[in-house]
Amino acid sequence: MEKFTTLSGVAAPLPMVNVDTDMIIPKQFLKTIKRTGLKEGLFYEMRWTADGQKKDFVLDQPAYQNAKIIVAGPNFGCGSSREHAPWALLDFGIRCIISEDFADIFYNNCFKNGILPIKMPKEIIAKLMDDASRGSNAIIEVDLEKQEIKGPDGGTVRFEIDPFRKKCLMEGLDDIGLTMEKKSDIDDFERRQSESQPWLHGAA
Repeated sequence: MEKFTTLSGVAAPLPMVNVDTDMIIPKQFLKTIKRTGLKEGLFYEMRWTADGQKKDFVLDQPAYQNAKIIVAGPNFGCGSSREHAPWALLDFGIRCIISEDFADIFYNNCFKNGILPIKMPKEIIAKLMDDASRGSNAIIEVDLEKQEIKGPDGGTVRFEIDPFRKKCLMEGLDDIGLTMEKKSDIDDFERRQSESQPWLHGAA
């Protein structure tokens, strides 16, 4: 998993409430277990008409095509527990989502896939949403180590994050990476078990 330390980029405003995972990545794109190629399906029904014409969705507007951050309305990521939702966001280039609150499963899945979800009070979201509306000038900086967000005008706000999740993001550790940190202990356990209970390992 790619490490997350600091992030500076365009922030796209998405003031919708209750954006669910089916809106983020519709069910027809769930046939793959690959984490790449999903950006084409990201917010598909909000980006395309039934006859294949592009709508004026925020991420397709010239100012936001390279957005790395989304400032979202409350209850972002509700609905079904599909991990394809953070996969699609990450494939598009989104590394951080700032919202008043998130659905629990989506929130957890973000951390497991290298995306930083930040919870902020309503009044801070309103300010960041206004900043994001400035288009390509809406550069927001996120410093995970300092737990700070800096807006285009230089104003800084702090955010809270669980220390363990912070460590995992900063070190690029997903569930597999965390397990591999214990590889020597696992190897030692298997060796001891093999010596004390050889019948479990097919030994004579």
